[in-house]
Amino acid sequence: MTAASTAQAVEAAFRIESARIIAVVARIVRDVGIAEEIAQDALVAALEQWPASGVPDRPGAWLTATARNRAVDLVRRREAYGRKLAEVGRSLEDAPPPPDPADPDDIDDDLLRLIFTACHPVLATEARIALTLRLMGGLTTQEIARAFLATEPAVAQRIVRAKRTLAKASVPYEVPYGADRDARLASVLEVVYLVFNEGYSATAGDDLVRPALCEDALRLARLLTALMPKEPEVHGLCALLEFQASRTATRTGPDGEPVLLAEQNRARWNRMLIRRGVEALHRAGTGPYSVQAAIAGCHATAVRYEDTDWAAIATLYGALARLTPSPVVELNRAVAVSMAEGPAAALPLVDALAEEPALRAYHLLPSVRGDLLERLGRGSEARAEFERAASLTLNARERDLLLGRAAALGEISP
Repeated sequence: MTAASTAQAVEAAFRIESARIIAVVARIVRDVGIAEEIAQDALVAALEQWPASGVPDRPGAWLTATARNRAVDLVRRREAYGRKLAEVGRSLEDAPPPPDPADPDDIDDDLLRLIFTACHPVLATEARIALTLRLMGGLTTQEIARAFLATEPAVAQRIVRAKRTLAKASVPYEVPYGADRDARLASVLEVVYLVFNEGYSATAGDDLVRPALCEDALRLARLLTALMPKEPEVHGLCALLEFQASRTATRTGPDGEPVLLAEQNRARWNRMLIRRGVEALHRAGTGPYSVQAAIAGCHATAVRYEDTDWAAIATLYGALARLTPSPVVELNRAVAVSMAEGPAAALPLVDALAEEPALRAYHLLPSVRGDLLERLGRGSEARAEFERAASLTLNARERDLLLGRAAALGEISP
């Protein structure tokens, strides 16, 4: 194996396992910032050793073991230092440790504990989400910025400040209880939602779908339903992810190329996940995730693409826009309107979003507009929109799809 391929193997293994590594180490050192540094040390060790020794059979286990050993060494050094301090100040009595909470809902899951720690109220909401996406999702600053529709420097500053704030406040590494848990729930749900979205439609790279992120997010959503069974929005989020995950395998073709919803083989959709989604939706409420779950349910339960209830979906997007006003929601509503009432009804809605600052670099805006123009027979305009969308996306698969659609319109006159 060449040095370049070994480096790729290291980076791929770390990308997949980084969240678990950080979570395991954080349980030992009780500091998420230090845990991430130790995880990075394990990555460096792999880059140094694997070219000579070869890629291990279980690269994730190698990285985790290396990071865990370094964490244990750090704790031992701290304890040795602590013993020396104790010899100097024997007259000082150590405060007894607080008792472990006897909560029947406790779930011993390192990743869940990591999310709740990063979502501590000492941090601003956006900082909580950015930090957790970085730690749990293993996302780059660029990917997080795309998810937030924000600039990279702003996101980088949020992450650095968040780590410093957690360390300064000595935030415990734990799943909180009672009112403290409830206070963090909204941020936790948003983190799980964004992580799944990044896996479902990657903002950058050569792959459209990153299944590992989807699987982690769905597993965490299920854990949350067990942890907080009386919270309707937890079930709403879980229903949404179950429905979305049911068609993940059909979103790409044999060579990884995107497959549009209308062209997906619905016989290959995962019916077990759809059933789980329906069951979770019955326990959901009327919040934003529950409404999105209802939209996803309309797609998942339609036997054929032609059977999709687009009028209901447009109505649900209208309800979602009232709950969480957003230009992205309005863009999605315009798509539903175009399917229910025709492209002419939707084009003014899309044009009204053209000046939205948050959408100026958002590739789906020109992509949707190109689709509407193509359906209206305005080929040259549609081609320009697809080309613009291709220039904005950072995902190679999406870029190829958009350029392909533009090329197909090359000989169509306006």
